[in-house]
Amino acid sequence: MQRIMLGSTGIAIEKNGFGALPIQRVSRDEAARLLRKAYDGGMNYFDTARAYTDSEEKLGYAFDGMRSKVVIATKSGAKNAKDLRADLETSLRNLRTDYIDVYQFHNPPFCPRPGGADGLYDEALRMRAEGKIRHISITNHRLAVAREAVASGLYATLQFPFSYLSGEQELSLIADCRAHGMGFIAMKGMAGGLIRDGYAAAAFMETQPDVTPIWGVQHEWELDQFLDCVKNGAALTDERRATIARDREELSGEFCRGCGYCMPCPQGIQINQCARMALMARRAGERDWKTAYWQDEMKKIERCVQCNSCASKCPYGLDTPKLLRENYDAYWHILAESK
Repeated sequence: MQRIMLGSTGIAIEKNGFGALPIQRVSRDEAARLLRKAYDGGMNYFDTARAYTDSEEKLGYAFDGMRSKVVIATKSGAKNAKDLRADLETSLRNLRTDYIDVYQFHNPPFCPRPGGADGLYDEALRMRAEGKIRHISITNHRLAVAREAVASGLYATLQFPFSYLSGEQELSLIADCRAHGMGFIAMKGMAGGLIRDGYAAAAFMETQPDVTPIWGVQHEWELDQFLDCVKNGAALTDERRATIARDREELSGEFCRGCGYCMPCPQGIQINQCARMALMARRAGERDWKTAYWQDEMKKIERCVQCNSCASKCPYGLDTPKLLRENYDAYWHILAESK
């Protein structure tokens, strides 16, 4: 196992963390089994959020009676102090604890600061003084907000998308976090499902000593793959280098990360899937994406009225309507080829 320090928090964690968003999709007992297996296999950092429906409750159930043995991070998307306080109290009840190790502002469109009209940071300071949270942190998908948060010196950690498809901007952000004593938590280490080789993804993360990836786990085979990396390491072999090189070549340029911040669509289009459907159909289990259900969902793109609401909300600045049109055409071409 590879233990690292989480920035300047003084918290020692296994480098590979557990992302608890996907356990929304399994039963409470199955989620608990996966979470306990992750802990038994060496993982001790578990990341969830108020927005992840019953994920917090499942963590609380799984780790009841062993709170001091795990590091728990959760998030609030509150827009004001009152709602932030309410979110915290709900999280504490769900997680069956009286404190949160890492409490994160969940993808705010700005960097909360002391004295702000929103009251968010000041309320977080009060919660920390009360002992209900130990470290104030932030997550984001916007590079400008992330950079401001790092430069502010106000946050213990930054959670930001990072995988081997990332570029110099993300690497620069990691370097800035290191310089400021901040921990860097990597979300979307599998690029929202576009990366298919967990061993290659973990091997790349091994080359980034200051980065803690939180692997989203829903299935036991996914967890087994990452626990193998925890136990035995993940060497960056020539074969894995070749996989990374192929993926970087295929996925260079603009592509949808599937974050969903463009949603909801006024026309009911599942943009976060449909805007990258051609890639998913080619890479991520073709049978899963060629069903009648997904064909019907892709047909909804015909309703697009070019309102550009999605593009205005995309944290990556993508021309989302253009991606929808391109994926619509490519998807039906892939289906025709497969017949």
